Amino acid sequence: MNKEFIQAIDDLEKEKQISKDVLIEAIESALVSAYKKNYGTSQNVRVNINRETGDIDVFMRMDIVEEVEDDLTQISLEEAREIDSRYEVGDAVEYQVTPRDFGRIAAQTAKQVVVQRIREAERGMIFDNFVTRQGEIMTGQVQRISNDTLFVSIGRTEGILAATEQVPGEKYRVNDRLKVYIMDVKKTTKGPQVFLSRSHPGLVKRLFELEVPEIEDGTVEIRGIAREAGSRTKMAVYSEQKNVDPVGACVGTRGARVQAIVDELHGEKIDIINWSEDPKELIANVLSPAKVEQVITAPDGEKSATVVVPDYQLSLAIGKEGQNVRLAAKVSGWKIDIKSHSQYEAARKAAEAAASGEEASEAEEPEIVEIEEE
Repeated sequence: MNKEFIQAIDDLEKEKQISKDVLIEAIESALVSAYKKNYGTSQNVRVNINRETGDIDVFMRMDIVEEVEDDLTQISLEEAREIDSRYEVGDAVEYQVTPRDFGRIAAQTAKQVVVQRIREAERGMIFDNFVTRQGEIMTGQVQRISNDTLFVSIGRTEGILAATEQVPGEKYRVNDRLKVYIMDVKKTTKGPQVFLSRSHPGLVKRLFELEVPEIEDGTVEIRGIAREAGSRTKMAVYSEQKNVDPVGACVGTRGARVQAIVDELHGEKIDIINWSEDPKELIANVLSPAKVEQVITAPDGEKSATVVVPDYQLSLAIGKEGQNVRLAAKVSGWKIDIKSHSQYEAARKAAEAAASGEEASEAEEPEIVEIEEE
């Protein structure tokens, strides 16, 4: 160990942001273990590295006691006072025991510790960098494919795009560049793992934030979004500024803005609708492109509603395999039951008939007169 070593430590502190003191303390701790291992001792030793010169000293520490029980770690008060009369029980005596060939062992140990600490520091920096970026999107490059899992290069690390987070129908190849959503970041024994998604609704939301300046600056808000990746997304938007058309801002001139996002998502359909604080208006909007005749909300305060649509609009309102109403319910936060005009009128008339029948039966019920016995 010498000044060159200390200079190298100083350079590491600047380049890798690893504290010099933390690094040297770690090396000192490792050298204690190396000394005991190489010289077969269980003595209580301490290693000191000079922060200026890089010189290493090994000291054997002996605790001062009244009665010695372990010759390797303890010394009697009487023996200690032969060295210095000021020693008391509880103090410690240190002897320098640095072996002549300890420099070679020290250099090898220090190298291992430095490499390990650099690796730990880099892992820590990667974790700290990505844990604050959860919910953002990045452009990555597919590095390798294992079974159905993609490993995507994103900056200084590799993200994991699991099969469950991929879009059905999309095909990926090594070296493909694609936008990914940072879903989660976890610390593991192998270092930080970054979990990515292409199917998360947040990906669509972030793409609109990048494409639409009015969303980025807060003029237009995305109040709700629901997605079935690879097929359709519904997004409800709102603006407090009366002169701003939130849907028009997202669609763009001749549909340019929304088309750019559709292209990125390989043709996924995107419905952009106006958000409303009025539940009935909101529910009618989210069922677009179907036309709604009537929205009846539950009287008990539950977020459920019955929606009446023209007979010819029923299949459109429900959507293929129920997709339209399913996404509408997710984006609005309401449970939606759809009925055609004919179904609703038939149910209403049946209810009225039942009600009138009950009234008639109550009216026809004979009066019971009790006669008291004389």
